[in-house]
Amino acid sequence: MKASTDNGLFTVRTLTTVGICAAAALALAGCGGGRKKEQAKLAPSQVTTIGVNSYLWRASLDSVSFMPLLQSDSAGGVIITDWYVNPKTPTERVKVSIAILDQDLRADALRVTAVREVQQGGGWVPAPVQAATVQKLEDIILTRARDLRRDSIGG
Repeated sequence: MKASTDNGLFTVRTLTTVGICAAAALALAGCGGGRKKEQAKLAPSQVTTIGVNSYLWRASLDSVSFMPLLQSDSAGGVIITDWYVNPKTPTERVKVSIAILDQDLRADALRVTAVREVQQGGGWVPAPVQAATVQKLEDIILTRARDLRRDSIGG
């Protein structure tokens, strides 16, 4: 009996081709299964959808949480607070800007700036900010970021 594709049957050539392809596919499927590929391990700070170090970001938000936020951009790593008036010193107000510059948890990946104004003659006038104030805020953020990292890796 002669098989043809006209009546829905396969030819010997078609069956042979299918058989060879199936055998080749099975042979290839078995290749390389003995050793598992090592997947690259990312630091927890890099497993994130934000564009900067997640520990520095979270620590920065935590550190200025008592101040009203004007802008926060996690992709660009920028946090800008609105003016904050301490109830103990109502004639003084402060505005803080934080820039996170890298995805690594490093001291030089953080830049904090502050602007201070004091009330004089019914208006607000610029006043100097002590360098120690900005340095103290940077230290608070870095310490908090290290604590968050330590807590996340279980050590």
